[in-house]
Amino acid sequence: MSDTQGPPAPSQPFPKLALAALGVVFGDIGTSPLYAIRECFHGDYAVSPDPENLLGVLSLMFWALMLIVTVKYLTFIFRADNHGEGGVIALTSLIRKADLSSRKTKVVLITISLFAASMLYGDGMITPAISVLSAVEGLKSAAPGLTHLVIPITLVILVGLFVIQHHGTERVGILFGPIILVWFTVLAILGGTQVVQHPQILAALLPWHGLSFLFHNGLEGFLVLGSVFLVVTGAEALYADMGHFGKWPIRVVWGCLVLPALLLNYFGQGAFLLAHPDETEHVFYALVPDWAQIPMVLLATLATIIASQAVITGAFSLTRQAIQLGYLPRLRVIHTSAQQIGQIYVPPVNWVLMLCTLSLVIGFQGSSSLAAAYGVAVTGTMTITSILFFVVARHLWGWRWWAAGLPTALFLVVDLTFFSANISKIFHGAWFPLVIAAIVFSLMIIWRQGRQVLRQQIEAHVITWDEFRDKLTSHPSHRFKGQAVFLTANAENVPPALLHNWEHNGVLHSEIALLHFETSSELPYMAHRNRVDISDLGDGVTRIVAHYGYMEEPSVKDALNMAEKKGYHFERTTASFFLGRERLTHDAQTPFGPVRSLIYSFLALFAVDAAKYYEIPLSQVIEVGISLKL
Repeated sequence: MSDTQGPPAPSQPFPKLALAALGVVFGDIGTSPLYAIRECFHGDYAVSPDPENLLGVLSLMFWALMLIVTVKYLTFIFRADNHGEGGVIALTSLIRKADLSSRKTKVVLITISLFAASMLYGDGMITPAISVLSAVEGLKSAAPGLTHLVIPITLVILVGLFVIQHHGTERVGILFGPIILVWFTVLAILGGTQVVQHPQILAALLPWHGLSFLFHNGLEGFLVLGSVFLVVTGAEALYADMGHFGKWPIRVVWGCLVLPALLLNYFGQGAFLLAHPDETEHVFYALVPDWAQIPMVLLATLATIIASQAVITGAFSLTRQAIQLGYLPRLRVIHTSAQQIGQIYVPPVNWVLMLCTLSLVIGFQGSSSLAAAYGVAVTGTMTITSILFFVVARHLWGWRWWAAGLPTALFLVVDLTFFSANISKIFHGAWFPLVIAAIVFSLMIIWRQGRQVLRQQIEAHVITWDEFRDKLTSHPSHRFKGQAVFLTANAENVPPALLHNWEHNGVLHSEIALLHFETSSELPYMAHRNRVDISDLGDGVTRIVAHYGYMEEPSVKDALNMAEKKGYHFERTTASFFLGRERLTHDAQTPFGPVRSLIYSFLALFAVDAAKYYEIPLSQVIEVGISLKL
């Protein structure tokens, strides 16, 4: 029997679950028709929309969707779930379990996976900017007199989107699925109408049109691949959201609705360009009848807001996982729903995302310019996902070399080809997500290393319980009636707060609990039956070790409730909670270095007090200062 419990099992009927998945999972990839075809034939790296190029580009788009989304992710990568959870963090946790002969290799793999996670923050900034901007740019076609308002309207929508994040999406989230369902239905109708009028466009289903395009267009054709890739930019979200909806709702919705609607619209845009090759700038809105232009702009804007919401929520979830794994300080995490555990809000991340997203819109001024920055982060993450999948398949599942190597080789050829096409735009905006990833990755590493340096200092001055018992024997202390709970970072040692309190006051409570939270880096959720371990150390001292998965948040109240069920008596209103408060001083001679020390201290400013983070009643908290050098 498994020692973990998976994510909360979906209790909704399959149709309702599939509709919810449609609204959350497919918003990003579903709004790509707004700009993908346009960038191939009108952007900075465009080719002329002659029939051969149209068939070639559409062929590449079709096979990109089939190979990357259908084959790679939904068929192979979806197998790499960690107790139902997906995403790069879940894949990293599987790497930790893999039987690798070299510890150094495992460290390298975990490091590059952490960088892949960091790149998703860049995606979280670019997706709202390019999606909402491309939708509002429909005004250029629907109401040319309002063209000058495109940027201001986009900024207002984005500010509103980020400002309302603290309310959560519980009330309006029920509308996401129906709105996206209408969106995909409209995509299919608009595109299907054009395909019926120009059925010869279906020849693009044949792969040699794509190969011929690359062969005859040379470097120019290779650079267009960066725009072709825009059709699959939401593929990683399918894997990351697997834990919320399950594999089959996502697979069924993709195969029965999303993929057909996308293909019909892409092929419909191509069919329209066969007859109207001069309409490349606003080809998506050119499919829309004049009477429906404004409603279509409104529908597209709603769809892009929903797509942006999913990406923003993903950034919050990724941040929470990084906090639990010790790569970021304890930031304030607010739960916005009492019914759905996944709905959270992280204020510092929200405001940083907003400022960066607004800066992108102001700096790039158009979705075509932003398209050059889009794709590098996603292709980089996809490439790393392919590498990690091979390691998991080979060393955790025991697949043979050919069984793991052949599909991985195919995935890497596709991933690296698209990555090379996107990285070639490094001076046209592709630098942005790489810089963001480097910054986030550096902050995570510095925080992790800083915590290790401080932990070593603490452990150099702590003693084991057996050593402390010997001290008590040689220096008997007064024990007064009461219950004290000491939070400890090491379950085997005496907490510094306890040691300092005894050394300075010479007294101890009659009942002492040493509470240690242990977060698994391999398991997303911990079963309730395995949540708490209790050990009686004698002399009125009890050790409580509370186990949590990296998708969960530790809570003193929850841990002590579970301990009570196992026989530990807890005085809820009278117990005192002792916490150690670190006071940092800077040492010029520290090997940590002055720059990293300052960065660590800056990050520490955002850390939430342990009492608030662990939900401890402030009136029962006693803090003991600990001086540490960094």
